Amino acid sequence: MKLNLQKAALAITAGLPAQFPDGRQPQVVFSGRSNVGKSSLINCLLRRKALARVSSAPGKTITVNFYDIDGKLYFVDLPGYGYAKRPPQDKRRWSALTDRFVHSPCDRRLFLQLIDLKTGPTADDRMMLEWLEASGTPYAVVATKADKLNRTETEEALRALSTLGVEVIPFSALTGAGRDQVWNLIDRRLGASSDPAEESHDI
Repeated sequence: MKLNLQKAALAITAGLPAQFPDGRQPQVVFSGRSNVGKSSLINCLLRRKALARVSSAPGKTITVNFYDIDGKLYFVDLPGYGYAKRPPQDKRRWSALTDRFVHSPCDRRLFLQLIDLKTGPTADDRMMLEWLEASGTPYAVVATKADKLNRTETEEALRALSTLGVEVIPFSALTGAGRDQVWNLIDRRLGASSDPAEESHDI
């Protein structure tokens, strides 16, 4: 199905599981630690400047945000994990809400697990990857901030990530590198692709 990216908007900000949609619409889920670049990836994919906004207080926002794309697909932005200054009660809220989401029904769902290419997978990232594997959830890794490494460093970092045994796409929000590959992945897994003739060009 072709998607008109000009018809993309934040549809649901869910702080409670009861606010999740019914799961009949396919979902691309963006998961990763705080500040890994989830909002930047979403904005780049949709060719928007600030549809997905970066929180002024990293680690404080604990909602699952659903962006409706042309009434055919949801982009789902999970709250970032691993923020050291988050109070214990907030960590419990994050864990409970995220757990309820990942176990919520959905006919077709693809996880994009974001990992900082320079930093590599953290302990929290590895826990998420283990869950994705154990649950049989379809997923791929998007290695963000690829522009921060030179060619040799990029090749070494990608070789290290290749040991994960899943598809890895290097991405840079600064240059847009990897954007087409992510859309190709979404098309292959969910049958959804952007319509170049309908894309917004406000970035």
